[in-house]
Amino acid sequence: MEIRSREKKQVDMIHGPLSGKILLFSIPLIASGILQQSFNAIDVAVIGHYSTTQAIAAVGSNGPIISILVNLFLGVAVGANAVIATYLGQKNHNSVRKSVSTVAIISLVSGFLLMFLGITLARPILEAMSAPHDVIDLAEQYLRIFFCGMPFMMIYNFGSAIMRSVGDTSLPFYSLLVSTLCNLFLDWLFVAVFNLGVPGVAWATVISTGINAAIIVYFLVQESDPVALSLSVRKWRLSKPDLKKMLQIGVPAGLQGMVFSISNIFIQSAINSFGADAIAGSSAALTFEAYCYYIITSFCAAVIAFTGQNYGAGNYDRCKRVLRICMLYSIVIGGTCNLLIAWYGDTCISIFSSSPEVMRYATIRFHTVLVFQCLASFYEIPGSYMRALGYSVTPMLLTVFGTCVLRLGWVAIFRGIDSSFHGLLIIYPISWTITGITVMTAALIVQHKVFKRKAVQTTIS
Repeated sequence: MEIRSREKKQVDMIHGPLSGKILLFSIPLIASGILQQSFNAIDVAVIGHYSTTQAIAAVGSNGPIISILVNLFLGVAVGANAVIATYLGQKNHNSVRKSVSTVAIISLVSGFLLMFLGITLARPILEAMSAPHDVIDLAEQYLRIFFCGMPFMMIYNFGSAIMRSVGDTSLPFYSLLVSTLCNLFLDWLFVAVFNLGVPGVAWATVISTGINAAIIVYFLVQESDPVALSLSVRKWRLSKPDLKKMLQIGVPAGLQGMVFSISNIFIQSAINSFGADAIAGSSAALTFEAYCYYIITSFCAAVIAFTGQNYGAGNYDRCKRVLRICMLYSIVIGGTCNLLIAWYGDTCISIFSSSPEVMRYATIRFHTVLVFQCLASFYEIPGSYMRALGYSVTPMLLTVFGTCVLRLGWVAIFRGIDSSFHGLLIIYPISWTITGITVMTAALIVQHKVFKRKAVQTTIS
């Protein structure tokens, strides 16, 4: 009975209509992403109401630094998702067990490695970003404490990748919901009651992330075979072939995210030159951009899971439909949310600060970046589609050039063209448009190549 009830939570990706199933799969992912982003948003909001503009800037401006150190390993989680989904489509349960065991080992190793790197490199990276003197010490405190929770964060992200592969996105959402509520309570307790300030919100995040990791591990060990049996520590084995496949798909995706974050660090450095109000306003607006971006990344995860299983099962026409449906959902739902938040911009920003200057900078970012964010769907969705088909280097190279190189070039020359805050940020919609055209074109070429090769192999066999 327990196994049957858990299987109902899983989505059958290789049979029946796709539109409803993709939406059913993605909505908990979107909600999970929003909750995950809420860890930092709650930190910023609580600090904003009980502390200074400098404290808001210290907590809110660390996103690019965290991303640059975390993205490589999150890319490997994408690779794990694709590999496990393909094995499930092939009904190769023995390979699923080996892959899950490999993922368990990777999550622990990567978590402790990230903790060491974050604690060690926090100050040098902040100095390289030209963090203002009235912000840098608080920002360093926040980062050093935040990275103590990296082992917990990696356990959750790799664990949720396993659950996405089997079609279950609701339980990771419940785990995040509990930990987010814990984070909200602890933020208030540590800052408003104990007056711990920036270190308080950092420790609240670490504790809540630990709760999150414990819950996701509990859910995983309750899963039916072939997942649960692989999570016994005595049965952990590192499968080199599966690790190689995960790295082949995941490392390019992770490197893309790292380089993407590097470009954002250069933009953040330019934003820092406008002062603490600009940093705080940009950080508040960036919180809502992150919320909306999770809509796009959730449909990216759906593309990987649904394409991976159908590709493994040989349902190639179904793979094409997955791409079209996920693209449509991402643009329509993401674009609608972008416009709604921009329309109610003052109300949204007032959650974090009532300072007129902070709100002015946030509004500029809303109107320059957020309203065009759905354009990123045109490279994120087809890029994930190619990864599910085993092509991860191609979207990485195109995205690195189309977003990162263009943005770095713009940061270097923008002051000679338009030294305003708006002039700095306009590169976002420009880079999204150029990258989207190139990646979508590449995805259609790869799709034709892969399915034609598979058709020939099937005919010969």
